[in-house]
Amino acid sequence: MTIVGLVHVNVNCSNFERSRAFYEMLGFELLMDVPERNTDEVAAAVGLEPYRLRGGLMRLADARFPFVIDLIEWKEPSDSSPPYARLNHLGIARIAMASSDLDADMQRLKAEGVEFISEPATVVWEDHPDSRFVCFKDPDGTVLELVELLT
Repeated sequence: MTIVGLVHVNVNCSNFERSRAFYEMLGFELLMDVPERNTDEVAAAVGLEPYRLRGGLMRLADARFPFVIDLIEWKEPSDSSPPYARLNHLGIARIAMASSDLDADMQRLKAEGVEFISEPATVVWEDHPDSRFVCFKDPDGTVLELVELLT
């Protein structure tokens, strides 16, 4: 294999502008718009017939580690099924982001009315620094996680 990095993670949403504002609140910025339509070849490559969407590539501004989300609202075809109800479902279940101040970030998200799954938990590692994390939901219920390494 010759994999050299992660290009992006796709997050589908029901309303691009609402989700864009949410991810901007988290510190992402629009890098570029995704074309509303593309070639039949591109549609086939993602397992769809010709489609129409609203989307953009959003990068985490000033990140220690480059991170890009491909945020997409599918117009045609559209599917309003909710994300996984539980994190033990097969497939990609959540996106974890590093935080340098978990408590401050949680206060900001709570002030914005963000739904949390629980209070923070501490993970004890045998050979690595312990960490604290908390899971929360984006406007469509996609689970996101903030992780703070403890020293």
